[in-house]
Amino acid sequence: MAATAFAAEHAYAFTDADFRFLREFVAAKCGIALGEHKRQLVYGRLARRLRALGLSSFAQYCELLRREPEAELDALVSAISTNVTAFFREAHHFEYLADELLPKLLAARGGRVRIWSAGCATGEEPYTLAMVLAEALEKHGAADARILATDISPQALDAAQRGSYRMDRLDDVDATRRRRWFLRGTGRYAGQAMVHPRLRELIAFRPLNLLEAWPMRGTFDAIFCRNVVIYFDKPTKERLFARFAGQLAADGHLFLGHSESLYGMSDAFRLVGRTIYRRSAA
Repeated sequence: MAATAFAAEHAYAFTDADFRFLREFVAAKCGIALGEHKRQLVYGRLARRLRALGLSSFAQYCELLRREPEAELDALVSAISTNVTAFFREAHHFEYLADELLPKLLAARGGRVRIWSAGCATGEEPYTLAMVLAEALEKHGAADARILATDISPQALDAAQRGSYRMDRLDDVDATRRRRWFLRGTGRYAGQAMVHPRLRELIAFRPLNLLEAWPMRGTFDAIFCRNVVIYFDKPTKERLFARFAGQLAADGHLFLGHSESLYGMSDAFRLVGRTIYRRSAA
């Protein structure tokens, strides 16, 4: 769309140069690929941010990003990405974890289990992992088991660490698990569901940009990175999958989102279930 036509229909000036800068900035900082067809979406999402900041044009917003890129990065990423998450989303992943993977890990490794929720958003995924893991530990015995939950967004991590959710967010959690793993909030959290302290004990929440250096020294038995790479271009995906392979144990598993695939991206894994991959032998 020509800049003049676009500007005529919108409250804020949004030139081709503004959009080009934003595309390049977001790609460099967090790997998100914004095609030309995303221009309207970017305008709609960021216009709210401009209003909040009291800015009158996208040129001013771009200048803010040049001056203070890290200070604004969280708000920018939160605005343009859509964090659709839920407890037990893509339930077959958690069934595989409970029925196939965890019993083998707990039997074969002396009870040491490490799982990474890469792109944990507001916490529904790692808390679901914690429920499944806690139940497996009760069945198979105590173990050295931990979940690392990371996200680029401090705002999302704050929500995850609070562990408080509207009651309707628990619609996909069965009644037995709701009673067991959630408490009724009190005080400022009245009317909400709070995750059980036992689940919190299993999880370490940390900020992490997947495009930057990873501080983890050990390997993981399973990595959940679901509905994250859909935002990345092919070269970024290929690099990320290679890094995941290096961060997994020899027979470690990678879980992707329902619309994601390793086809044509990596030969380091083989498909073992619906969007479930096992690292191939070296």
